[in-house]
Amino acid sequence: MNRNDQQAYDRGTSLFSPDGRIYQVEYAREAVKRGAPSVGIRTDDGVVLAAQRRTSSSLMETESIEKIHKLDSYLGAATSGHVADARQLVDDARQEAQVNHLRYGESIGVETLTKSLSDMIQESTQRGGTRPFGASLLIGGMDGEGEETRARLFQTDPSGAPQEWKAVAIGANRSDVQEYLEEEWSEELSLSDGVGLAVRALTVPDEELEAENLSVVTVSAEGYRDVDNEEIDAVLSDHVPGADDDEDEDAE
Repeated sequence: MNRNDQQAYDRGTSLFSPDGRIYQVEYAREAVKRGAPSVGIRTDDGVVLAAQRRTSSSLMETESIEKIHKLDSYLGAATSGHVADARQLVDDARQEAQVNHLRYGESIGVETLTKSLSDMIQESTQRGGTRPFGASLLIGGMDGEGEETRARLFQTDPSGAPQEWKAVAIGANRSDVQEYLEEEWSEELSLSDGVGLAVRALTVPDEELEAENLSVVTVSAEGYRDVDNEEIDAVLSDHVPGADDDEDEDAE
């Protein structure tokens, strides 16, 4: 396909190219890749959501950058990509959670919410006059009641296809962060271990990160909790890049 043919399909948000691609959806995924990285980690005790905060100026208040959002008492979401699109999806998710409370008198399930939100995302890929959302969300929380309560973690995609994960990264440098998660994640992780892993994973592409540049929350049977800077600092202090190498050199 030559460039002129491709441009014709670029202009249509709901047109398939001859090779079965929707270019606007692929461009939306590129917007996600340009966003600051976020990670989600599932443990037996709950879910950890963590995200890097990027500031465009030293005069910008870091805390004004919202990358993690509370959706319900036992639900949270981390975002990456186009900020305005992500906020709209977060608002839609909160509305779905509240409607479920009004209709059924109980919290909405993690999978139910993710699939409902993904249906909305998918609609924007097939209707004229719209464009795909240039954002991806990690939705984590607790499903079930009593002894059947369990943690679950899902990712939304600009195409509208949801996926469930044990640990996942979205945003810039995703491949490096995901590779680190695949090496370090295990079934035995506690919630506090998950916090440590999430913080360390975000330092993979940037070892100079400070606590104020990170946002971390946990969602467990106790509810939604913001992890304070002191706890993040403790992880960063223990995780000194190259420390193991120095020890090996001394041993030799």
